[in-house]
Amino acid sequence: MPTESSPPPEPPLNFWGDQPEEEFYASQGVRNTKSFFETSHGKLFTQSFIPLDFPDLKGTVYMTHGYGSDTGWMFQKICLSYASWGYAVFAADLLGHGRSDGLRCYLGDMDKIAAASLSFFLHTRRSEPYRHLPAFLFGESMGCAATMLMYLQSDPDTWTGLIFSAPLFVIPENMKPSKLRLFLYGLLFGVADTWAAMPDNKMVGKAIKDPQKLKIIAANPRRYTGPPRVGTMRELVRVTQYIRDNFSRVTAPFLTVHGTADGVTCPSSSELLYEKATSVDKTLKLYDGMYHSLIQGEPDENVEIVLRDMREWIDERALRYGPKK
Repeated sequence: MPTESSPPPEPPLNFWGDQPEEEFYASQGVRNTKSFFETSHGKLFTQSFIPLDFPDLKGTVYMTHGYGSDTGWMFQKICLSYASWGYAVFAADLLGHGRSDGLRCYLGDMDKIAAASLSFFLHTRRSEPYRHLPAFLFGESMGCAATMLMYLQSDPDTWTGLIFSAPLFVIPENMKPSKLRLFLYGLLFGVADTWAAMPDNKMVGKAIKDPQKLKIIAANPRRYTGPPRVGTMRELVRVTQYIRDNFSRVTAPFLTVHGTADGVTCPSSSELLYEKATSVDKTLKLYDGMYHSLIQGEPDENVEIVLRDMREWIDERALRYGPKK
């Protein structure tokens, strides 16, 4: 029985506990690799999740996490799910996140941040044995904005399809930064851009419905917990407007999913994309009463519904549109 003077227990190294990584990944039917990838904008921490039981891969999926998160904690649950369906999954910590270069959670130039991840994804997508396979971009939350920028920076036929989970294309009214505050910080000629000085709306608590999963996510040692930086909020306002102005340029097949009780991003993000995109093959799924984090934070029965819909969508498109000869 610990006494008052006993040190607190060490947190687990991974979201699943203390099981050695190699054993855990083998139990999930995947081979995991970790490496760093040099880009012109900074060094990225990257991971791959290759299914062990699918000698003939269905396709590849390139995944981007949300604000303040990284690929090394519970975001892996999404990667592992897609790998278990027969897809080779590749993910990178965004610049300013996790183990990648950059000031923590500073998103002062989203175009460069997206370009850095895109350079890793394209390097992998064009390599053997993946270049002939169907290839999908996946984004979650703010990672959807980065994913959309990657798509808009790519040749139109680069990607077989796009998958967005609770995308941030519209900033909710209660999270929009004060125009006056941004203006006053702007008078400092960029000095304040990196300051962690914007109001914090405690997004994690609004994103996760399952209280036990909230505890696990909150234990992530690499999760950013400080207030939003001035330049980050300024840039998110700009980028979300830019994306909405360019919805009509989206021609690839896509799936966008959103919970109607999302307290972090607006379901109108998915609805506007569905309405404005010129894609012939587009799918919108709204889940009544679900929160923001559809795969990491909902009760298991809800997670199964979302993953089932995602699997049906991607399997059908991988079969319909690929592989290229």
